[in-house]
Amino acid sequence: MSLFLIIIIGIGWVFSQAYGNPAILYFAVIFSLLMNFFSYWYSDKIVLSISGARPIEKKDVPELFRIVENLSITAGLKMPRIYIIQDPAPNAFATGRNQDRAVVAVTSGLLERLNKTEIEGVISHELSHIGNRDILISTIVVVLVGFVALLSDFFLRFNFFRGGSNDRDNRAGAIMMLLGLIFAILAPIAVTLIQLAISRKREFLADASGALLTRYPDGLASALEKISQYQAPMKRINRATAHLYISNPFGAKKISKLFSTHPPVEERIKALRGMEF
Repeated sequence: MSLFLIIIIGIGWVFSQAYGNPAILYFAVIFSLLMNFFSYWYSDKIVLSISGARPIEKKDVPELFRIVENLSITAGLKMPRIYIIQDPAPNAFATGRNQDRAVVAVTSGLLERLNKTEIEGVISHELSHIGNRDILISTIVVVLVGFVALLSDFFLRFNFFRGGSNDRDNRAGAIMMLLGLIFAILAPIAVTLIQLAISRKREFLADASGALLTRYPDGLASALEKISQYQAPMKRINRATAHLYISNPFGAKKISKLFSTHPPVEERIKALRGMEF
C-alpha cells in the first residue's frame, strides 16, 4: 500500500512538472490516498463481485456449513461467511480484511467433485489463510493491481486524445507517451511479481497449517490432485484475483513456473504427503 502511494504520487509529480500544473500532483495525492482507503474497506466486496460469488445460508448446503463450523471451532476462529460460485471448475478462496469480515467462497464444482474428507482439506487450507492473516493483503492487492493495470492503459492512450497546441504541450505529450509506453510494458510484470511475492510461500504455509488443523494431510493432497486434473478454466477469471484461489483458476493453460501465482501442485502434494503426525 505504501509502494502504491509512492508510485502514484511520483507519477503525479512527473506529469505536474511536464505540464507546469501543480493540480495534477494534488490530484495524484488525493487519488492514491482514496485508493488505499477504498482497497482496505471495500476490496473484499469487489473480489466477491468480480468472482460472481453469492452468499448462502445453512439450509442451502448444510454439510458444507457443518464442515466450516467444526473446523473454525478447532482453529479458534470465528465462523466466516460462506459464498458459492456457480462454476463446474473445482476451486475455492478466502477473502476479507480480518476474521470478523472473513469469507470462504467455494465453487459448485468443488462440492460436486470432492468427497467430504477432501472438502475438509480445502476448507482447512482457506481457514489457515484467515488464521495466518493472509487474506487482508491478498485481497487489497486485487484492487491495487487492478488500478495499476488501468493506469498503464490510460497513460498509453492519453496522448492520442490530447493534441499539443504549442511546443510545451508537444514536449509534455512526448514525455507522457514515453512514460506511458514504459509503464504499459512494466506494469504486467510488476503485477505478476507482486502476486508471486505474496502468493507462493503463503500457499505452502496454508497447506501445512491446514494439514495440522485436520491432522490428515492426505485429504488436502487428494483434493489438490482432483482440482489439478480438471482441464477447463473457470468461467469468470481475472488475472488480478487469480492468486486468491487454492489452485490456478486458468485450468490446464500452460504458465511458466517463474510467472505462476501458485506453486506447482506436484510440489504441494509431495510436501503434504511427506508430513507425519
